Amino acid sequence: MDLDVVNMFVIAGGTLALPILAFVASFLLWPSALIRIYYWYWRRTLGMQVRYVRHEDYQFCYSFRGRPGHKPSILMLHGFSAHKDMWLSMVKFLPKNLHLVCVDMPGHEGTTRSSLDDLSIDGQVKRIHQFVECLKLNKKPFHLVGTSMGGHVAGVYAAHYPSDVCSLSLVCPAGLQYSTDNKFVQRLKELQESAAVEKIPLIPTTPKEMSEMLQLCSYVRFKVPQQILQGLVDVRIPHNTFYRKLFLEIVSEKSRYSLHQNMDKIKVPTQIIWGKQDQVLDVSGADMLAKSIANSQVELLENCGHSVVMERPRKTAKLLVDFLASVHSTENSKKLD
Repeated sequence: MDLDVVNMFVIAGGTLALPILAFVASFLLWPSALIRIYYWYWRRTLGMQVRYVRHEDYQFCYSFRGRPGHKPSILMLHGFSAHKDMWLSMVKFLPKNLHLVCVDMPGHEGTTRSSLDDLSIDGQVKRIHQFVECLKLNKKPFHLVGTSMGGHVAGVYAAHYPSDVCSLSLVCPAGLQYSTDNKFVQRLKELQESAAVEKIPLIPTTPKEMSEMLQLCSYVRFKVPQQILQGLVDVRIPHNTFYRKLFLEIVSEKSRYSLHQNMDKIKVPTQIIWGKQDQVLDVSGADMLAKSIANSQVELLENCGHSVVMERPRKTAKLLVDFLASVHSTENSKKLD
């Protein structure tokens, strides 16, 4: 081998050694920092920009892509203890000509967390309406998407502010009253009765508990390295006191069945997406909603649990795009008649 080529490899090896060592050290010692960098990089790659907007002394953090156009804007509401970036896996498969807005829910990530804030479902609905007003997103009716707790809020929002919303996608939403409790809900009720709020399965405090939560929420068994599990826990631990307060509020008598109590008031075309193997919120909720919402369609996903957006992002994106296309074309046909 030519000596110059050997020298080139030696120099290249020396140049790359420090970044590689730094990456390995970060992965082992500061996995939570890597997780933040990962989301930053993914947002940048997908063209999602982060912005802040204020309503009086309250700050909302959101990411967006595109601009309002002839197609409805899409507002996405994430679930309990998540954040706006949970939608990135699905955003990857959405057309770039759509105007997307992903907001951090009250108290989450970059949105204001206040001890005085009303964290009930109705309180969160009012906050999201303030956000919508700040962006003037309701200048033209928009499509609203919500999953889990975000689906609970989205459904009640559509019932309370019907003129804001042109259509709705509910992805395994919370807030329904079932005739029988599944194992997860039974366990939650036992924890509530024993006042063992430190042991809520959706609020992990160790890598083992994080792994158990991922298995609870996903049908697909992700192989997550121990360091990443630790990083996920490290990111969440500073917020766990807030998560416990929020959780107890949304399962309280005031909020627990808000969607159930308002579902018959939802009049816009509604898409209901649910994983058939959901262990958190039983899939029978889809049929319950379909019977109460006149203009609705149900999509049940095989081999999919509660984390629909994470487990089946491509399929969920396609269902959303197809639904919007059918609703939009129907409305255009009516205008022509």
